[in-house]
Amino acid sequence: MPETKPKDAPPAVDEGIERGIAGLTEERIRKAIRRVLSGETGARLKAYVDTCIHCGLCSEACHFFLSRDRDPAYAPVGKVKQTLWEMLRRDGRVGPEFIKQARIVASTHCNLCKRCAMYCPFGIDVAYLMLVVRRICHLLGVTPLYIQDTANSHAATLNQMWVKDDEWIDTLMWQEEEARGEIPDLRIPLEKEGADILYSVIGPEPKFQAQLIYQAAVILHVAGVDWTMPATPGWDNSDMAMFTGDNEIMGRLKRAHFETAARLRVNRIVMGECGHAFRSVYDVGNRWLGWSMPPIPIVHAIDFYHELLEEGRIRVARLFEEPVTLHDPCNVVRGGGLHEKARAVVRRTCAHFIEMEPNREHNYCCCAGGGVINCGPPYKKHRVESNRVKAEQIAAAKLKGAKIVITPCHNCHSGIEDIIHHYDLGVETRFLGDILYQVMEKP
Repeated sequence: MPETKPKDAPPAVDEGIERGIAGLTEERIRKAIRRVLSGETGARLKAYVDTCIHCGLCSEACHFFLSRDRDPAYAPVGKVKQTLWEMLRRDGRVGPEFIKQARIVASTHCNLCKRCAMYCPFGIDVAYLMLVVRRICHLLGVTPLYIQDTANSHAATLNQMWVKDDEWIDTLMWQEEEARGEIPDLRIPLEKEGADILYSVIGPEPKFQAQLIYQAAVILHVAGVDWTMPATPGWDNSDMAMFTGDNEIMGRLKRAHFETAARLRVNRIVMGECGHAFRSVYDVGNRWLGWSMPPIPIVHAIDFYHELLEEGRIRVARLFEEPVTLHDPCNVVRGGGLHEKARAVVRRTCAHFIEMEPNREHNYCCCAGGGVINCGPPYKKHRVESNRVKAEQIAAAKLKGAKIVITPCHNCHSGIEDIIHHYDLGVETRFLGDILYQVMEKP
């Protein structure tokens, strides 16, 4: 495969990256690279590096490659060759400009969706390799400004939206009051020890999408669930530090989340519709802390909705009539195996379900996950143009009659909205909880 750079790399200036590379020296760069490659990686990295034969079969899996006219620089192996392999080949002797380009490639040309690992004959996980590159760049202080600001919020407040402690409680009280207009005896239980479930959300919900907390409270109340929410930091299950390479903050966030649940003595944590948060608490953050599996069971919203419907704790009063299609979020489908449960919920709640093609674990990524959307406006145009194949996939479902794209993940929801608007697709997005709340029986 020829060594090349993307022909249309985003021209925008990113202050976080430029400021980061300004003080770098080759010696400092080499030291950071050797620290990560010698001290934080091991047999897994060696196996991938020694096994890859640069065959390029992973290319057909990548939405960036397919949407960018099959430019080899956007192939998964091409992205690794531009970054990590070059660091290895040169024994860490690279300069600031190289680190700048490596950060841009690793953080804005790859969503860490792991679709390519399914197409690799050896199962090489390019997402892991890109996270290694991001980790090196983080240690060098080279991170896109917008996502670094979010990581700073995590460090300062233990949530990604700078939501203050009193603002969090006020939002829950506000949503409880709103919901009681519909169901007078509804409560959002705070700090209830010994409840079966701790319900956790991501930072944007109290900040921008408080209606999702309202809907969840109605679902939980009607189902008769014994649940609670914490009044203290530790309620936010999201984790942008995981995507910047700041593993220390990632571990701190996950420890706070699990310790909050342990303090309240709940049996399990039920998460709202977020994919990257599920990845963080179930697959990455917990393992950084030394737990092969979470110390308290984690249940994603898809799994939970399926449970409530199967057990008859939620009944459907009427089916959702508008034709729908379903986007499969990478982190809960390829990463969590919830594709059939998601379809079971859709079929139980919707009258007309139209599959995207391809679907399930083969579905294309939304191009917003992996922290890419969180890198902010400088990369938005590049991001939506790098997922033309997703737009074509949605357009094909629309031709079959779909009017709604169900997206059970926050980043997917935002990313697909951007794609819909950019390509003028004329469909809408909904969360799975939106549909369930609308069609369920209520007192």
